[in-house]
Amino acid sequence: MIHIVYMSRAVRPLSDEDLQALLGQCRDDNARRNVTGVLFYSHGHIAQLIEGEPEILEPLFDKISRDGRHSDVRKLVDKRIATRSFSEWSMAFHPLEPTGFEALEGFLLPHKLTAPPSTLTIADAMLVDLVRLAVFGPETMPAEHVESVHA
Repeated sequence: MIHIVYMSRAVRPLSDEDLQALLGQCRDDNARRNVTGVLFYSHGHIAQLIEGEPEILEPLFDKISRDGRHSDVRKLVDKRIATRSFSEWSMAFHPLEPTGFEALEGFLLPHKLTAPPSTLTIADAMLVDLVRLAVFGPETMPAEHVESVHA
């Protein structure tokens, strides 16, 4: 099994409805492929960690990198892993209208994100924190995480 982490920029801002449709599409497609992970979105910034078998993820990432909805796709990590860190697919984002999405399963508001799972290596957990910081900014992270990322 492998995981891939990438960052990109949305070509146009995504509405709450766009994000809801994207999460639905990701869940359906990924369930069929046995792909798990997490997607971060905030004001045009996109970051994603996907995990699964290499024969599935490598062509999936090629497809993602050619998707016209975003640009400047930068792969940050592509490596073997022993276990999944995100067994349930989820999406964290800054919604335009937070009250409308707080009850939707699979959506997380940035201030409700927890620390990276213990199944990630220290280096990968730090990278996930850095990606989260880049997408959402320091106000969404517990102070001890911001200090450890900047240390």
